Amino acid sequence: MIALIIAFAAVSLLLLPLTHRLGRSVFLVAALVPAAAFIYTLGQGATVLGGTVVAERYAWVPQLDLAVSVRLDPLSWALSLVVAGVGTLVLLYCARYFHHDEAHLGRFAATLLAFAGAMYGLVLADDVYLLFVFWEATSVLSYLLIGHYTERKASRGAALQALLVTTLGGLAMLVGLVMLATETGTSSLSAIVAADHEGALAITAMLLVLVGALSKSAIFPFHFWLPAAMAAPTPVSAYLHAAAMVKAGIYLIARMAPGFAEVPLWRETLVILGVFTMLLGGWTALKQTDLKLVLAHGTVSQLGFLTIVIGFGSRDTALAGLALLLAHALFKSTLFLVVGIIDHRAGTRDLRRLSGLGREAPRLAIIAALALLSMAGLPPLAGFVAKEAVFTSLLEEATAGAALGWVALIGVTLGSILTVAYSARFFWGAFFSKRDVETVRPVDENIDFLFAPAVLAVSGLVLGIFPAVMDVSAAAYSESFPPGSGESYHLALWHGLEPALAFSAATLVLGAALFMLRGRRIAQNGSLGRFSAAAGYGRVMGAIDRTAARTTGLTQRGSLPFYLGVILSMLVGTVGLAAILNRSWPTDIRLWDFPAQLAIGLVMIIASLAATRATKRFQAVVLVGVTGLGMSALFALSGAPDLALTQILVETMTLVAFVLVLRRLPARLGVQNGSGHRVVRAIIAIAVGTLMAVVAVVATGARTALPISLAWPKLAYEQGHGSNTVNVALVDLRGWDTMGELSVVIAAATGVASLIFLRSRTETAVRPTRTTTFTKIRATLESPTASGRGSWLLAGRTLDARNRSILLEVVVRLIFHSLMVLSIYLLFAGHNAPGGGFAAGLVAGLAFAARYLAGGREELAAATPLDAGKLLGAGLTLAVGTALVPLFFGVDALTSTWVSGHVWLFGELEFVTSTIFDIGVYFVVIGLALDVLRSLGSEVDRQQEEDLAVKS
Repeated sequence: MIALIIAFAAVSLLLLPLTHRLGRSVFLVAALVPAAAFIYTLGQGATVLGGTVVAERYAWVPQLDLAVSVRLDPLSWALSLVVAGVGTLVLLYCARYFHHDEAHLGRFAATLLAFAGAMYGLVLADDVYLLFVFWEATSVLSYLLIGHYTERKASRGAALQALLVTTLGGLAMLVGLVMLATETGTSSLSAIVAADHEGALAITAMLLVLVGALSKSAIFPFHFWLPAAMAAPTPVSAYLHAAAMVKAGIYLIARMAPGFAEVPLWRETLVILGVFTMLLGGWTALKQTDLKLVLAHGTVSQLGFLTIVIGFGSRDTALAGLALLLAHALFKSTLFLVVGIIDHRAGTRDLRRLSGLGREAPRLAIIAALALLSMAGLPPLAGFVAKEAVFTSLLEEATAGAALGWVALIGVTLGSILTVAYSARFFWGAFFSKRDVETVRPVDENIDFLFAPAVLAVSGLVLGIFPAVMDVSAAAYSESFPPGSGESYHLALWHGLEPALAFSAATLVLGAALFMLRGRRIAQNGSLGRFSAAAGYGRVMGAIDRTAARTTGLTQRGSLPFYLGVILSMLVGTVGLAAILNRSWPTDIRLWDFPAQLAIGLVMIIASLAATRATKRFQAVVLVGVTGLGMSALFALSGAPDLALTQILVETMTLVAFVLVLRRLPARLGVQNGSGHRVVRAIIAIAVGTLMAVVAVVATGARTALPISLAWPKLAYEQGHGSNTVNVALVDLRGWDTMGELSVVIAAATGVASLIFLRSRTETAVRPTRTTTFTKIRATLESPTASGRGSWLLAGRTLDARNRSILLEVVVRLIFHSLMVLSIYLLFAGHNAPGGGFAAGLVAGLAFAARYLAGGREELAAATPLDAGKLLGAGLTLAVGTALVPLFFGVDALTSTWVSGHVWLFGELEFVTSTIFDIGVYFVVIGLALDVLRSLGSEVDRQQEEDLAVKS
C-alpha cells in the first residue's frame, strides 16, 4: 500500500513531460496507477472481509514516534475501491473530455492523479498526523484543480474559497487530533477510536475534529463552497465533489463513530446539522437552472443525508450508511460525467436551452436515468437498497424511544421527497422536449466517451440486483458497533411489505407531486438572499480585506525611520520589562582585562558619537565602520583570531557595498529629507543603547554552570579532526546551522539581484561574450605598449579619464593574484589555522571588488565570466551533498572522515571531507560578492551611462 502511494506521487511527476509527447492520451497512462490500486485492493477483499486487518508501517522519525502507518479494514477497503475505481474511470473519461489544444493539460493530469493518491493515502492512514498530511494535501490539490481555468475570475475565487474553508476546518481538526493523541498516549487512529473517551477534554477534541469533517464534506454552515466549486472542469466535480474529496469528512465520521457515538453532543451535532443540510440542499437544488448546479446542491443534500445516517452510530445505521455512501459515489459521479458530455457536445448546461436531448442521445438518457433512479431510491437500484436500510434502521431507533431517531427519520423522509423532485427536474430539464426551445443537435454518443458513466451506472444496477456484494463489506464494518436489541439487518432488494417500503413509496409519490408543482418552473432564483452562508462568507472576507488595507495604510508608511522606531520601541518595551523584572544581577563586574581594551572602547565610543554628528554620508559610513574594526581588535585581544579576521573582512566588504550604494544618493545627509523628530530619535537611541548594555551585563553574569563550549576543542579534534575549533564547528559540529545560514545568504543575494535586475542576474551585458566585451577590448586596447607588452587590466582604458586611477590599476595588478592565492590558502588551511570558507570567500570577493574599482564593469565581466547564480547553486549543492553522502554509508548526515598520506613535493598531507562543505561555503560567499558588485556596481554604472546618454 505504501508502494502504491509512492507510485501515485512518482507517476504524477512524470506526467507533465509525457504530455508533450502523448497529448491527452497521457490520461490513459495516469489511469494505470489507480487501476493497479483498485486491483490490489480488490485482491485483499477476502482477507479483509474475513476479519484480518492488512497493515503496513514504516518508522519515519522513531524518536518522535512518527510513522507512515496504513491500515486496510472493511471501511478503508470500501472507500479505497471507490477512490481507485472512480478515479480510474474519471481519468479515462478525461482522455475524451479535453481537447487536444487544452491549456495546461499536463499540469491538470498530474494534479488529478496526485489528488487521487492523496485521497487513497487518506482513507488508508492509521496515524493521525499522516492523516492530517493527506487531508491538507487534498485541500491544496483541490485548490489547483478547481482553479484550473486560471484566466477565469470565478474559478480563482471558487478555488480560494474552497481552500480557505477546508483548511480552516483542517486546522481545527488537527488541534482535536493532537488532543486525542495526547489523551490516549498514541497517534494511532484505530487505537484512539478503541480507547474510552470521557470528560470535557474528549468532547472538546471530538467537536474540533467534527469541524474539520463537516467543513470537508460541505455540511452547514460550510456548505456554500461546494456549489461555487462547480467552476472546475466537470471531471473534477465528478471525482472530488461526488466520490472523493467530499467523502473525506464522511469517512472520518464513519471511522470515529464506533468510539465516539456515545460521547455527548456527537449524535446531536451530526443529526441536527445533517437534517438541516439535507433539506437546505434539496430545496435549493429545485431552484437551479444549471444542470451542474442542480447536482451540486443535490450533493450538499446527499452529504447531509450521509452525515445523519453514518453519524447516528448504531449497528444498523452504520450498515445502511456505508451502503448509501457506495451508492451515492456511483450515481452522483455518473450524473456529473453525463453533464460533462451534454456540455461538451451540446454547448450548454442550461436546462432552459436544452430540448429533445432524449431522442437525440437515447443511450446517454438511459445512463442518466439509471443514476437518477438510484438517487431517487427506485428498485432495483443500489440507492433503493440503501434507502430501505436507512428507513428501517432509523425507524427502529425512533420506535425504541430515541428522540433523535424521530428527528432523523422525519428529516430523511422530507429530504428524500426533495431528492425525488430534483432528480425528476434534472431528467426533465436535460432530456425532455420543451415548447419554444430548439432541439439540441448534435450530441456525440461515442462509446469511449460513454464508457465511464455507463460502467458507473451499470454498477449501481448490479449492486441493487445483487445487494449481497455491498452487504459483505457494510456488515463487516457495522460489526465494530455494539449489537442492537433485535436481529441484525442485512441488505436485500426485497424485505417484504414492511414500514420502510411504505416510507419509500410515500417519498416517491410526494416527490413526484412536488416536481409537478414546482420542479418544472424555469426562472427561479437559487439564492437565499443576504442571509445565506455564501453572503456571510463574502461579508467576512470583505471585512478582513478592509481591515488589512487600513492596517497596512497605518503601519506601512514607506518611512524607514518609522519602521525602525516601531521595532526598536518594541524591543525596549519587551526586553526592558524583562530586565526590570530580573532578580539575578551579577555581583562581580570586570570592566576590562587589558588597558588596550579600554582604549579601543573609547575610540569606538568617539566614532559612534561622531557618526551621529556627521553631515556627509561617506563620512558617516566610515565612522560606523570604525566600530566594527574596533570590535575586530577586541576579538583579537580575546584570543579569537578567526572572529577578528572575519569581522575585518566583513567590515571591508560592507564598506565597499555602502560606497557603491552612496553613488545614487546625495552626498550630504538631509538634502532631500530632513531629520525630523530629533528628540524622539535621541530618546529611542539612548534607550536602546542603555538596554543593550544592561542585557550584556546581565547575560554575561547569568551563567551558573560551565559552558558546553569548553568541550568543543576536544570534540573538534576527535570528531572533526581539526585544530581550529571555530571552523570545525561551522562545517561539522554545527553543520546544520551553517547550511541554514547558507540558505539565508543565497536568499539575500537573490534579493539584492532582484531589486536591481528586471529578469536575470546576467542581464544587460554583465557577462562577457565573444562579440561584446572581449572582442571590443582586444580590438581597441591590446595595442603594444612602449615596452612591447599588452595591458593587463584590459578594460581600464574604457573608463572615463576622470574616473581612472593609474595608481589604483598598478596596485590592483600587484595584489589581485596574491589575494586569490591567499583566499585558496585560507580555504584549505582553515581546518587547523585561522581561515575557512567564509573568510576565504570574502578575500576573493574583495579581490574581484578591486578589479571592478580599477577597471569598471567591463573589467569585472572579464575577470568573472561565471554567473553568480550558478556559483550560489554549486555552493549549496556541495554543502547539501556533504550532508547527504554519509547516509549512503549508514552513518548520520554531515559525519566527516579523513584520509592522510605522503604526497611528493608537499610531504605528509591529510584531507577532511568536511572541507568539501567549506568549499561550498566559499562558492556561496563569492557568489554573494559578485551579486553585490554586479547589481550595486555594474548595473548602477550602466543605468548612469544610459541617463547621461539620454541627457546628452
